[in-house]
Amino acid sequence: MGFLVRWVVTAIAVAVTVWFVPGLSTVGSDATVSVAVFALILSLVNVSIKPIAQFLGAPLSFITLGLFYLIVNALLLELAAGLSTGLFGSGIAVAGFGSAFIGSIVISIVSSLVNGLIGNE
Repeated sequence: MGFLVRWVVTAIAVAVTVWFVPGLSTVGSDATVSVAVFALILSLVNVSIKPIAQFLGAPLSFITLGLFYLIVNALLLELAAGLSTGLFGSGIAVAGFGSAFIGSIVISIVSSLVNGLIGNE
């Protein structure tokens, strides 16, 4: 049940992000399906690849006082976008690194707010 909740929270955060951040747009015939597919891929990337990337980037994050984690999140957002559109032909298109950077910040903030509202950690 935990992964399903994480997927729904991520889908809500992605939908809000696509709406607010210029440079992020849905790819595919239906925006809802595109957001759901992207949220699934992003959740899987966050569960599998993010801990490895954070471990490898720990020295840089220590030097930059944690700001390097924002870059890691932006790169993982671009990876998930590439995977979702490449594998399924549906997902989110990212115009550039700047859009991914702002998008990752907005997704983090909205996910934290939604998790706080539903009482999920």
